[in-house]
Amino acid sequence: MGNVYVFDHPLIQHKMAILRDKNTGTKDFRELTKEISMMMTYEATRNLPLKDVEIETPIRKAKVRMLKGEDIAIVPILRAGLGMVEGMQAIVPNAKVGHIGVYRDPDTHKPIEYYCKLPSDIASRQVFVVDPMLATGGSAAASIDFIKERGGKNIIFMCLIAAPEGIEFLQNRHPDVDIFIAAKDSHLNEHAYIVPGLGDAGDRLFGTK
Repeated sequence: MGNVYVFDHPLIQHKMAILRDKNTGTKDFRELTKEISMMMTYEATRNLPLKDVEIETPIRKAKVRMLKGEDIAIVPILRAGLGMVEGMQAIVPNAKVGHIGVYRDPDTHKPIEYYCKLPSDIASRQVFVVDPMLATGGSAAASIDFIKERGGKNIIFMCLIAAPEGIEFLQNRHPDVDIFIAAKDSHLNEHAYIVPGLGDAGDRLFGTK
């Protein structure tokens, strides 16, 4: 079963508190999402493989450790997942970026795919699937289905806020996928929104209603 990591770092929790506030405007919401994503990426990449290399400093030659490969792919779930990409790229600037478009049917709440474009070498990459919210888990699970169907193997899911229902659903559908969460909330309401949550992440990121 994949592991679930809930961040308890004070800076992340502080920024999440401001992010949730209904009075936080679009500009600040976007910047906070970027900053939190950057800090989460720092921890989520902790187990990337390293290799020993020799370099020459201004003083002498030295053996140092560098990433074994820069084979990372960031795959945001459109559209809200786009808000997390810039912060992640600040940590791993050479990562390739794919995109998956999934929307939730307003009546059935089930995910429907409308777009999927991934790096051609997705099978050899560590894939980070990102979306600010993990509510029912349907969109996240379906997106990971699409990636696996196209050859993706090593997959991590990263979000800002998750409901217990979504975590359980994603774990059951994809037990091999680790889940990184900035905050775990109480439950879903009758409209499948996370409580207390932060509202619609896409609308708040892009200033739409």
